[in-house]
Amino acid sequence: MREKMSKKRVLIIPCSGIGKSLGTVCREATYKVVDELRPEQTTTTCLALLTIGDKEVLKKIRENYCFSIDGCPAQCSKKNIEAAKGNLATSIRVTDIIRRNRNLKPEGVIELNHDGHKIVNILAEEIKTKVDEIMEKK
Repeated sequence: MREKMSKKRVLIIPCSGIGKSLGTVCREATYKVVDELRPEQTTTTCLALLTIGDKEVLKKIRENYCFSIDGCPAQCSKKNIEAAKGNLATSIRVTDIIRRNRNLKPEGVIELNHDGHKIVNILAEEIKTKVDEIMEKK
């Protein structure tokens, strides 16, 4: 049983937020964690595949720890994980991070501005810390 548990990863599911700077922040922070900060412990998938009920994605969210990253209070990622009976371990809303960093004003969709990149880095560090906490509990 322990060996099976050690293969679990944290599945980070960012909101889509298409056309919104906070959606871009969510996705870029997710990629930073998955590709650079915690590549052995994390993976990601597309929220749209979860929304349409893709069988592979449904299997992943039920077999791994899920981490929703939402750009706004609507919390589409979190709500879709819960609706699909996924294993939701934790969640973050970018709006909460922006409230703590009111001096930063992320803008841009295709290319974030300087403040947007700062928020990405802050968010990625918070994700990394929460991933470590989740993995320690295993």
